[in-house]
Amino acid sequence: MHLEILTPEHKVYSGDVYGIQLPGVDGSFEILDNHAAMISALGKGKMKILVDKTRSEVYEISSGFVEILNNKASVMIEDATAQS
Repeated sequence: MHLEILTPEHKVYSGDVYGIQLPGVDGSFEILDNHAAMISALGKGKMKILVDKTRSEVYEISSGFVEILNNKASVMIEDATAQS
């Protein structure tokens, strides 16, 4: 699955990933390869990019939206801070 994460100021991430875990407004959810098309609002919380089955990156985000279409996830958020 291809993932793009954008803020109004810059591109946070762009590349192929195994999956992504996101903080939805009603609770966290996960998107994996070949997920059905959807649009969802995001709340404040941790976003975890599953680069592959052994590596991940974690960001603290405020709010935004995610769109899944044709095995591409586009995440538009207000801000992202990398977590260690």
